Amino acid sequence: MHRQRCVIILATILITGLPVLAGQDAATPAGTQPAPSESSSTRKSKHGHADELVIRGTVFNDRGLALPGVKLRIRRSDQKKSRWETYTNSRGEFAVRVPKGPDYEIAAESKGFAKQSQAINGQSEENVVLHMQPAGGGKK
Repeated sequence: MHRQRCVIILATILITGLPVLAGQDAATPAGTQPAPSESSSTRKSKHGHADELVIRGTVFNDRGLALPGVKLRIRRSDQKKSRWETYTNSRGEFAVRVPKGPDYEIAAESKGFAKQSQAINGQSEENVVLHMQPAGGGKK
């Protein structure tokens, strides 16, 4: 049985040029998925992205270099508590999806830097650029 399966897998690789993943049926090429069941294809998603806003941006340090690992909190301007939180990636970039509507405020904080905040229009996509300054006026 095992030997027969190996032969089928090798034949599939040679004929189609596509690798077959372990535990996958040789008749289904790698990277493809079986067709969804009828019940899942007729079901509509509850949430669409049409009513959402993407806030993306980059955080830099005082020397203009990208700053990774900065904690970002996003809240609606009329509320005190933050509802969304993320961190910048290795290139100092971030992206957060929020509902369209009211204005937002984004606050950035990182060890050794003063907190930074910026108002954001809640109706249109916005590219935010934040420049963090060293805490206490000293150099980092």
